[in-house]
Amino acid sequence: MRRRSLASAVLALGALWPAASLADAGLPLLTMNAQAGGGQTYSVPLQILLIMTALSLLPAALMMMTSFARIIIVFSLLRQALGLQQTPSNQILIGLALFLTLFIMKPVFDQIDQDALQPYLAQKIEAGPALDKAAVPLRRFMLKQTRRDDLALFLHLSHQEHPRTLDDIPMTTLIPAYATSELKTAFQIGFLLFIPFMIIDLVVASVLMAMGMMMLSPLVISLPFKLMLFVMVDGWGMIMGTLAASYGQ
Repeated sequence: MRRRSLASAVLALGALWPAASLADAGLPLLTMNAQAGGGQTYSVPLQILLIMTALSLLPAALMMMTSFARIIIVFSLLRQALGLQQTPSNQILIGLALFLTLFIMKPVFDQIDQDALQPYLAQKIEAGPALDKAAVPLRRFMLKQTRRDDLALFLHLSHQEHPRTLDDIPMTTLIPAYATSELKTAFQIGFLLFIPFMIIDLVVASVLMAMGMMMLSPLVISLPFKLMLFVMVDGWGMIMGTLAASYGQ
């Protein structure tokens, strides 16, 4: 135990020695400098650390601040309406949802790239103003898709004063309101998808009952008819076109 403790102490000192040497040399590692106009600038290692931390929140932002949630929910409900368990697989549905999300969100991403990312990479603006400019098109997109009832609900729950303009609504209130609106819209589209397939199930079940074939599962007979109907009406094209059109694309 003593040998292990001594070895751990030696390794810790060895790890801290380069940092101490750099600090003695006066090299900026994790520093923050105040600007004359009242802003703050961060050293490059600190900016990288903040960016890596923000990347851990990227999956949540992708699901809750884009069109991904509505699309993947509609695809999942469509698979259940068809009576299919694992076809298409989850990987295929997620891939379709991701690429359709990129197609729908392309104008927003292009605006973010033009107003925030490219000026930041060209060192024309700092990280803070770049984030503020990047939030503008994303906020505009979410406000366009958010129901007023959901927005009013979360404003009431947050015990905040009624904002004068839509730009005064904080993101902590807008994001849950947008996510709630997306869930409502996705379930509404899913309800409409279930109706024609449910009618086929009812017709097949009634025919089997009239023929006295009660031991035969109606799902076995209705599945080919539902697949045939879905293929004949170009179901995938209609679903993707409807989802894209619901965002104004």
